[in-house]
Amino acid sequence: MIGKLTGTLLEKNPPEVLLDCHGVGYEVNVPMSTFYNLPAVGEQVSLLTQFIVREDAQLLYGFGTAQERQAFRELIKISGVGPRTALSILSGMGVADLAQAITLQEAGRLVKVPGIGKKTAERLLLELKGKMGVDIGAPAHAASDAQADILQALLALGYNDKEAAAALKALPLDVGVSDGIKLALKALAR
Repeated sequence: MIGKLTGTLLEKNPPEVLLDCHGVGYEVNVPMSTFYNLPAVGEQVSLLTQFIVREDAQLLYGFGTAQERQAFRELIKISGVGPRTALSILSGMGVADLAQAITLQEAGRLVKVPGIGKKTAERLLLELKGKMGVDIGAPAHAASDAQADILQALLALGYNDKEAAAALKALPLDVGVSDGIKLALKALAR
């Protein structure tokens, strides 16, 4: 219903901000990653939003990037993960870190987020595998198009996400696609 707000930032009280849009003040909950990138009070700001209607409240969540909002939407689809928990996850780790943890199936990184236990972390890894990983907020080690292509090639050859990501870490950042695939296959053959 409300997809984006642009206006003057009136207040910053983590995790909530007050945004004045032409005389209407919107209270918006934001993850800490967005909060740290907000301008000073009185400045103009644009936030992508997700409107949540509950029986007892209507809540607005704001995000600095489309990747953050998409990750939030994927997180709240999971049974047992509400908007508050999703916000906590995005505050505890960036989208790229979350995607990398999912790709590498690292429950330990998720458990470090306050409010996330071992069972919830395992459920997140299971349900988000394939939905969020390389696609949303590509992991830091797959920053270039060439590395993304190398990763896709390794996955197509039958290697799992964890093996492919480990092989990618060993590659130089400026490697070409064909050379990268050869080097990654040599590393995986060991």
